[in-house]
Order: sequence, then C-alpha cells, then structure tokens
Amino acid sequence: MAEKSSTYILDEPTTGLHLADVDKLLALLDRLVDDGNSVIVIEHHQAVMAHADWIIDLGPGGGHDGGEIVFTGTPAELVTGRDTLTARHLRDYVGS
Repeated sequence: MAEKSSTYILDEPTTGLHLADVDKLLALLDRLVDDGNSVIVIEHHQAVMAHADWIIDLGPGGGHDGGEIVFTGTPAELVTGRDTLTARHLRDYVGS
C-alpha cells in the first residue's frame, strides 16, 4: 500500500530560533520533502529562502504597497534576474 503524502504549511518557523536550530529546521524540511510531502513556508529568513526549491515573491513593498506577485522561480533565478527587495536581500546573503 502506498503511503499518503501530506502538505505542510509553516508561517515564519524560524522566529526565535538560534542559527544552529535553523539548520536543524532545514534538515527536517528536507526529510519531509524527501518522503514525498509538499512543504510551503512563509519566511523572511535568507537561509530558508536560499534553501528553497521555489520562491513566490510578493511586493513590491509591504502592507498596502504589496500583495502582487513580483517573481516566481528558483532562488538562483531571483538573485540573478530580478531587482525586488527580496532579491537584493537574498543576493547580499548568498554573496557573503
């Protein structure tokens, strides 16, 4: 009998975590995906964004200035091909 896959949605799971715990979280998310599950993470932490398979960037700003999809694609495509606020922050992170 085939195992049932699930979809997990996490909202800012890195809030309050130590940097070492962020690595543990990423390993856990990898295991969930490797087991055939879908994982959707709403996150601002650059390490999580850089580790993602796919990013949906909303903007162009926050609050009343946001809400539009300004990019969809891989983290590499975001940092090399866009100039959104998220792209600039992620570019600074992966460049360091």
